[in-house]
Amino acid sequence: MKIGVVGKGGVGKTTLSALLARSLAERGRRVLAVDTDSNPNLGLSLGLDPAATEALPTVPRSIIVGTRGDLTVGELMADYAAATPSGVTVMSALRVTEAAAGCTCGGHATVRSLLGEALDTETDDTIVDMEAGIEHLSRSGGTLAHADVLVLVMEPSLKAVITARRTIALARELGIGAWVGAGNKVSDDQRDLLARLCADHDVPLDVVVPASQQVVDSDRTGIPLERAQATSVWSAVESLTDRVLETASVPAPR
Repeated sequence: MKIGVVGKGGVGKTTLSALLARSLAERGRRVLAVDTDSNPNLGLSLGLDPAATEALPTVPRSIIVGTRGDLTVGELMADYAAATPSGVTVMSALRVTEAAAGCTCGGHATVRSLLGEALDTETDDTIVDMEAGIEHLSRSGGTLAHADVLVLVMEPSLKAVITARRTIALARELGIGAWVGAGNKVSDDQRDLLARLCADHDVPLDVVVPASQQVVDSDRTGIPLERAQATSVWSAVESLTDRVLETASVPAPR
């Protein structure tokens, strides 16, 4: 299963990607989490310390993965992926280390070729924590062109819901026909607002992850959220996991 986690900046994609990856791994699945943020921090959310996260090698822009490229998927993971304490393997596809270094299109091409391979030889699930916005869906071929399902992460705001609506339109053009709407960081008094916004803009709202100070504290300290913490958040994440598995198993309409 190949999952793209997408949404407007600041909605909590990295945190939710890590929680989803951990949930899948705890079910006995082999999970690869790919960080496509040019300022990668997914490793921290999966339990790597700052030094190990910083030392994670970035996949070179020139590499094309697969039978027609430089490396097999297995070789790529051996050279560029790292195991984390959470049981999830993490890989960094992009990193900006100098000013005026140019665009990150090469890194996105690597992700696209990686997702185009038969990853079941190495993983059961690949989760791609995408950079903010929708530009990655506009590139030739689309970074997520081979995704089975998108997780549309939305905070309770009009801008986040409109971004999700635009993402759906672009996903359809790429031939991606499966997605799950996930409200995130939603307080009790914001649930109705988010539901109304999603209904008004024809965006699904399948799961709502509640706001939690423990999640905020975990993010601030870089210490992954424990199972005993924020039980309502974990319950929502498990519901999200169930929904993603269910959605990805249904043939996508074309």
